[in-house]
Amino acid sequence: MATSRWTAAPARAASPRRRGPVLEQAILEAALEQLSTVGWSGLTMEGVATAAQTGKAAVYRRWPSKEDLVVHALRVGLPQLDEAPGLGSVREDLLELCRRIRDAMYSRPGFALRAVLHECDTVTAERFHDVISEGVVNPSVRLIKEVIRRGIERGEVRSGGTDDYVCDVIPAMLMYRSKVCGSEWSDEEFEGLIDQVMVPLLRR
Repeated sequence: MATSRWTAAPARAASPRRRGPVLEQAILEAALEQLSTVGWSGLTMEGVATAAQTGKAAVYRRWPSKEDLVVHALRVGLPQLDEAPGLGSVREDLLELCRRIRDAMYSRPGFALRAVLHECDTVTAERFHDVISEGVVNPSVRLIKEVIRRGIERGEVRSGGTDDYVCDVIPAMLMYRSKVCGSEWSDEEFEGLIDQVMVPLLRR
């Protein structure tokens, strides 16, 4: 008996339609992936929608512009800096904290953030100021102060070591050397920063 092409073809299972938080997460991950591959200039809402296997309208309903989308993706995706190291000395704690900051900035969301900062113009960069402050700088400063306070209690660090200018040195140097000098921040560079700058600043 002849078999028609309709009965011969295997049934194709319909892919489940993603909705709500599942779809939103897929879009955010697609945005970070696009930033990692095509950069800020090459990222489009259409490209993100295609990568997330959804329609462009689904993206625009949630984020009216690519700036809004990327800001949200970075806020959600950046690793949390929420616990100070406790290795027993200020020097070792600051070194470990520097490594954790580096790991955050070299994660996929961190790489995406650096791509944005290197590519976008000054006006657009202002949109990401809060992301940098809330996601990287402020948590770093808070943990640096916690490490230094412990050092003061142990008698390692001079009183007044938690001064804002002192605690801004590490994040300021990391940002400057990365953005202006293209530094990759090896462990040796971290040791130089701590031993040549922070330890003398904090010494009793």
